[in-house]
Amino acid sequence: MITNDEGIVALKHKILEEVARLAWEDRLTEDEKDALVYRIIPGPFAQYRCCVYKEREIVRQRIRLAEGLCPTADPDKQSDNVIQVIGPACEECPISAYTVTDNCRLCIGKACQSSCNFGAISIGHHRSHIDPNKCKECGKCADACPYSAIAHLERPCKKACPTGAITYDENGICRIDETKCVQCGHCIHACPFGAIASKSYLVDVIRAIKAGKEVYAMCAPATEGQFGADITMASVREALKKLGFTDMVEVGLGGDMTAAYEAKEWAEALEDGRKMTTSCCPAFINLLKKSYPEQFKENKSNVVSPMCAVSRYLKAVHPGCTTVFIGPCIAKKAEAQDADIKNNADFVMTFGEFRALLRSRDVELTPAGENYQEATPFGKQFAGSGGVAAAVLECMQERGVDTSGVKLRKCAGGKECIQAITLLKFGKLPEDFVEGMFCPGGCVGGPSKHKAENEIVKAREALLSGAEKRKVLENLEKYPMDKFSMFRDGE
Repeated sequence: MITNDEGIVALKHKILEEVARLAWEDRLTEDEKDALVYRIIPGPFAQYRCCVYKEREIVRQRIRLAEGLCPTADPDKQSDNVIQVIGPACEECPISAYTVTDNCRLCIGKACQSSCNFGAISIGHHRSHIDPNKCKECGKCADACPYSAIAHLERPCKKACPTGAITYDENGICRIDETKCVQCGHCIHACPFGAIASKSYLVDVIRAIKAGKEVYAMCAPATEGQFGADITMASVREALKKLGFTDMVEVGLGGDMTAAYEAKEWAEALEDGRKMTTSCCPAFINLLKKSYPEQFKENKSNVVSPMCAVSRYLKAVHPGCTTVFIGPCIAKKAEAQDADIKNNADFVMTFGEFRALLRSRDVELTPAGENYQEATPFGKQFAGSGGVAAAVLECMQERGVDTSGVKLRKCAGGKECIQAITLLKFGKLPEDFVEGMFCPGGCVGGPSKHKAENEIVKAREALLSGAEKRKVLENLEKYPMDKFSMFRDGE
């Protein structure tokens, strides 16, 4: 039985690729989708789960996700949340959070049974037993056992969620509390059964291209290094044009734009003695909006993210165009759907979805000789922890602002972000500015990264070492910044 992450990813990407092929050929009908289920799971023997019938249902639900739909057509289970649970895949997880291992010695003291206030523990022939229907998961038995024979089986998805958004129903199936979920996507790859996934908008992108629309790709700064040191932005641009995209713009340019405008806000806040946070990471912004509304209102930068900045730029110079962001971030899908932010990206693709799209048209990424660079090195460094703050400080310095006394707090990962904003909420944050990035290491460590983070960082260093050195404000003089707003409220 294949349960490792490699097998899960292979299955997910195969489904995305085949759905994309059907969309290119205008054959995405119910009959064709049903035939696809049987091509992927032909039977008679199971490959991933207990039986082919469960496997086929999982594939059906993944096909719906590949179309941007909820896993099932049940009207009571429809949701706008990008992150979704595939029920049949989740059934493999154990229901009990605490279990007695073979280390149990059936000791005379029965410390586990004595510590339980709910009568959940009985003494068996070979070891103690915990009744999951009575257990309240308080953990007292595990603490009391002198042999440490009681293990706490914390599910990987719950362990990966920094906001406590994951709970379980009476059948042990994962449930996502959408009032807490920041849609960071960390739970997706944490699940060893592939039971959590995100909606995909590949089909929408394909239909826009086939309809003859101007479709512009916007590639995240984290793109450089994802596919090796020989695959440059120019390589990605060439491949995208072969797919039918009109052109590509690197979102590092949006990093320059965001840094320039946040620098003005930071300078004003510094003068007023007011603390601020960055606005680039959508999971961090979701955390503020859902759990810290006062800090969202009072301390967050009003400048749009680099993705939104480039989308607005493109829509200003190419009215009616469709913009598609490509990167390692799941939360960007939620940002694109935020009705409060006008002219943002129309669709978002992860790197995994991008590769599935390439395979669906038999297009490969190959080295390109062209030196394609729209962003400064500062905009390109938005992908790493500390990169946003460094770019903002650079812009402040370019405007003659003294930044020598500025105190920064760089947060990389959900726990660090929550800790910083909690301190800010209670007036105990010692720093002036908070750079909030929900993924460890920054965007290069995003949930949909293509390679291991250390490999990406090494390849990025090689690529960025050859980047042309430019100043941010000088670079932006080449772009019509007066044609669109850089602020969330559109002013």
